[in-house]
Amino acid sequence: MEENNLEELVYTPQSLLDTDLYKFTMQNAIGHHFPETRALYRFTHRDPDVLFPRRCIDLLHKSIQRFGDLRLTTEEKNWLENTCPYFPKEYLEYLSGFRFNPAQISIRFNPVSEDGEEGKVEIEASGLWRETILWEIPVMACLSELYFRVGATDWSHEGQKEIASAKAQAWLQAGCIFSEFGTRRRRSFYTQDLVVATLKQEADKSSGPGVFFGTCNPYFAKKYDIRVVGTIAHEWFMGVAALKGYEGANTNALALWEETYPNSSLVAPTDTFSTRVFLQELAKDPARAEKWSGLRHDSGNPFEFAPAAKAMYESIGIDIRTKNIIYSDSLNSDKVLQLKKHCDEIGFGCSFGIGTNLTNDFKTKSSGYTEKSRALNMVIKLAKVDDKDCVKISDDLNKVQCTGDFPYATLHFHPQNTGDKTLVAGVKKLYGIPN
Repeated sequence: MEENNLEELVYTPQSLLDTDLYKFTMQNAIGHHFPETRALYRFTHRDPDVLFPRRCIDLLHKSIQRFGDLRLTTEEKNWLENTCPYFPKEYLEYLSGFRFNPAQISIRFNPVSEDGEEGKVEIEASGLWRETILWEIPVMACLSELYFRVGATDWSHEGQKEIASAKAQAWLQAGCIFSEFGTRRRRSFYTQDLVVATLKQEADKSSGPGVFFGTCNPYFAKKYDIRVVGTIAHEWFMGVAALKGYEGANTNALALWEETYPNSSLVAPTDTFSTRVFLQELAKDPARAEKWSGLRHDSGNPFEFAPAAKAMYESIGIDIRTKNIIYSDSLNSDKVLQLKKHCDEIGFGCSFGIGTNLTNDFKTKSSGYTEKSRALNMVIKLAKVDDKDCVKISDDLNKVQCTGDFPYATLHFHPQNTGDKTLVAGVKKLYGIPN
């Protein structure tokens, strides 16, 4: 592709706010507790058959340079101050002065095809943890948009508004409380904008008992004057565990978060070191279990989650009607409705954070819009803090992370993704998780 044509396709980031809220809440917490800690983030794509065009990665290189021009505007700072009162003034001043440093990003294209034009990509971000934490979401959103611009182009935006409308109507009529969580794997910036606007429109005119609760994306929350929402990511628990030890890692991570946000609604993902271990630790501290308002399900069988959480709460005398479950793992329209019915039967309040199924639910043009246009199944995860490897023991075999010198591995340690078996084995032994 000619250089001038390539430039026309380069991704231009819109705002520092175009990310997930919990990146800011974690950045503030890291600045408070670990300001000098260094980190390494690493990209992986979970579907090994997907190849990236060389020109997509050339565009990614060029696009990353444009992130250095982003800065928080005065208007955006004022909006954050008014909307998110849990952010201290010192953090907002820090964020006002924050600039992405493209030198922190390393991108390598590894050709696989005979002509060398298709291959795998390796992406890493390294530097201070409080700086590199902001790269994950925009890099993935950027890569996804570029891939569907110049790689998998057999799609269009036709019908997307109608698709989002139908989902919103079904969820609102069923009494679901739902939020849009789709920044990182969106098909495009335009797609997410269209989806959020459509969800708001449907909610505003709906007579159903459901609620469109908000979006994870501060930029679109500001644009459409809706609630911005977020919890904590697994990386907080992973980083705290690597720095302070795995004994009681969940408890340590929760305590540090409470110290940072003492007066905020507290919702935690449970599966960093398995949900079973998390619930066991939480049950040992009823006061903390009372304080945290909700639990987030992000891997494993979602229909086993509410019964397990209910048993834990009831064992320590806590009424589950005072608690909430947020489901956020690979949700589609039908699964949302099934889980809502499931929780209603149990008596558990629930809500839903829906990502890819809202912002990257497309079909191919060539099939007459009958066959799926597959979204990128990608992640960027915390690999190291202060040269200590990070571990994630998920409830899903395909989400287990053991970094070492490799990006990912499952509990069965697939040959192409081996990772640091010793580290994972030691953590599993500590928590009583069978191999």
